[in-house]
Amino acid sequence: MANVLIIGAGGVGSVVAHKCAMNSHVFTTIMLASRTKAKCDRIAAEIQEMHGVAIQTAQVDADVVADMVALIRSFQPVLVINVALPYQDLPIMDACLEAGVHYMDTANYEPKDVAKFEYSWQWAYKERFEQAGLMALLGCGFDPGATQVFTAYANKHHFDRMDYLDIVDCNAGNHGKAFATNFNPEINIREITQPGRYWENGEWIEIPAMSIHKPIDYPGIGPRESYVLYHEELESLVKNFPTLKRARFWMTFGQAYLTHLEVLQNVGMTRIDAVKFQGMDIIPLEFLKAVLPAPDSLGENYTGQTSIGCQIKGVKDGDERTYFIWNNCDHAETYREVRGQAVSYTTGVPAMIGAMLMLTGVWMKPGVWNCEELDPDPFIEQMNKQGLPVNERINIPLPHEYPA
Repeated sequence: MANVLIIGAGGVGSVVAHKCAMNSHVFTTIMLASRTKAKCDRIAAEIQEMHGVAIQTAQVDADVVADMVALIRSFQPVLVINVALPYQDLPIMDACLEAGVHYMDTANYEPKDVAKFEYSWQWAYKERFEQAGLMALLGCGFDPGATQVFTAYANKHHFDRMDYLDIVDCNAGNHGKAFATNFNPEINIREITQPGRYWENGEWIEIPAMSIHKPIDYPGIGPRESYVLYHEELESLVKNFPTLKRARFWMTFGQAYLTHLEVLQNVGMTRIDAVKFQGMDIIPLEFLKAVLPAPDSLGENYTGQTSIGCQIKGVKDGDERTYFIWNNCDHAETYREVRGQAVSYTTGVPAMIGAMLMLTGVWMKPGVWNCEELDPDPFIEQMNKQGLPVNERINIPLPHEYPA
């Protein structure tokens, strides 16, 4: 049906490439490109062996708009799937506009030298994409992505008014490493070391990092200590669902992980400003990334599950209602299917689904969009078909306090 260009050959890029190849009736020709072509070639060989599908590979520096434009014009994709680094979102969007192709990503833009992520930079592209007749789909992973689809699905089918939203994210897996991050260490550590934020009564409440926490019971896993973070989908959800009185994001962390992180912070290894080392400028966090296990190397011996969902309280037909919608994903099963761990899988599969809905015209309209602004039903249908089965419960007790 269409050519697709995937930018980024990390753990998520690998999953996206695998799943696109497994749906070759939609993704008829696939190219995987990154700064390191050897990584793309390794993934391509794996896909050929496992799924019998040949994909093309290329080298490209996604920071350089001219190089991206040249690659796009050479390969002529209908859509670029950006699963590179969030720092590269804007140059890739610029390249898509110049070359006249659709765009999607899984994480919003953040500057490389400031630990700040928000949608304002990308939302500013809305008129340019509309005028070009092109679509940009933002944040189509799991969180962000599927969590926004879950919220839109709840709003469409289960509520007349949503009042309280808690996104809950648990990784109860064990990779056997003393310390490792499940996605890019730079992005992961920058995200969780920043002050937390949540939405309440029309304003953002900022809190010290990891200062609000409690045990939450996750389906099939049990209670895990969960911490309030600021997560990017909250920004668009409170904009698009203005009835929300409170919206929060919770994520689990084990004590060993937090201890390692505290030590790394205390000794300056999480800094993102340059320091002098043997006459050279180095960024401590970039050096830390180089010595930590690569996220795409964790899959083979990973055991356990992830559990991610939305817990919502609101009103339906005049009565108060609670609703819980979630997915559990097994690390070992995802490794058998696509040679990836579940954190990469839960990001990569929704990215493929979003791309599929765009290419088939189901989610295609010019402009810049977040996932909750589009019809959630076909996305949920594909999650159930593509390895991320969706569960839901109505009117059960939820582990949160609500004002009387």
